[in-house]
Amino acid sequence: MKRRLLLLFPLLVFLGLGFFLYRGLAMDPSARNSALLAQQFPAFSLSTLKDPGARVDESLLHGQVTLVNVWAEWCPTCKEEMPQLLTLAERGVRLVGINYKDTRVKGREFLDEFGDPFEVNIFDPDGDLGFELGVYGVPETFLVDAEGIIRYKHTGYITPEDVERVVQEVGKWR
Repeated sequence: MKRRLLLLFPLLVFLGLGFFLYRGLAMDPSARNSALLAQQFPAFSLSTLKDPGARVDESLLHGQVTLVNVWAEWCPTCKEEMPQLLTLAERGVRLVGINYKDTRVKGREFLDEFGDPFEVNIFDPDGDLGFELGVYGVPETFLVDAEGIIRYKHTGYITPEDVERVVQEVGKWR
C-alpha cells in the first residue's frame, strides 16, 4: 500500500503543477486588479516631458475625469496603442500621459513620430510614480474620476476593440 502511494505521489505533484500552470496561462493579464482601485491617485510632484521647469502634481487630475496612460518610447506595444489613444482624445476623453523610465529626448521624438493625444505628459524618468501606481509594465492605463480617485485600470495596450469599452467606462464617471 505504501509503495503504491509513493508511486502516485510524483504523479499527483505533476498534475497539481500542471493545473496551476494552466490556470496561470489562461488568465487575462488585462484583468489584473489594482490595489489602488477606489483609492486616491498617489501624490507626486514631477516635471512635464516638454518643459523641465514646469512641475505638476496630483491636483492636475482633479476637476474632470481623466485617463492616465503610462507609456515609454522603448515599448513596442505603446506604438501600437497610440492610434487608439488619438481616437479617444478625438472623442473627447481627457488624457494625461506618464512617460515612464525614459529620456526626455526619446519621449519627445516618440510623440513627434506617433502623435500626442495627451493634454500633459508627466516625466517619470526613474519610475517612482509608476512604482507608486503598481505598474507591472507599460502600457498601463488608469481612469481617475474628478475627485482624483482611481476607478478603473487597464493592463496592456488598448486595442481598437477596447476603445468603445473605455469610452463607456469614462462616461460612467462623468
